[in-house]
Amino acid sequence: MALDDELINKLTWKIPNALALVGSRAADEWNGMTTSWITQLSMEPVLIGIGVDNSAVTHRLIADGGSFTVNLWSSDDTRVFVKFSKPATFDAAAMTLNGRAVRAGVTGAPVFDEAIAYADCEVRQSLDLGTHTLFIGEVVDAEIRDDEARSAAMSDTRMKYGGVKRH
Repeated sequence: MALDDELINKLTWKIPNALALVGSRAADEWNGMTTSWITQLSMEPVLIGIGVDNSAVTHRLIADGGSFTVNLWSSDDTRVFVKFSKPATFDAAAMTLNGRAVRAGVTGAPVFDEAIAYADCEVRQSLDLGTHTLFIGEVVDAEIRDDEARSAAMSDTRMKYGGVKRH
């Protein structure tokens, strides 16, 4: 029996997901992308996995650059995620992505100044899983900038991502 697409969408949208900005870079090309597919995969070493659409600019930059950052944002400021649902504009002179200040992390991938916490990760593996690739990165640098702030979650917005591919 085939499952109904609407049922699958409703079910997958109920899975609790963090919401963050993924920073990526290859050479002089920088990007930031909203993501909700983030999870810790291992404790030794500490590995973080992110799911990235195979057609996304971020996919190419992570594959070519070999690293990514996960930038957690305050649940009080979720409007930022709408701005990063399309490829970002990098201003090298101002060191901004879509007007948000960034710096190069240890790996060279962008770290957002406004993030309440971040993890800078070197890619250790990638798995092509159909429409998306799971990039597995080892945390090589991290910082918590606001230990009191609650990290944003998908449930803090009206955004939805997952389920079945829309045609």
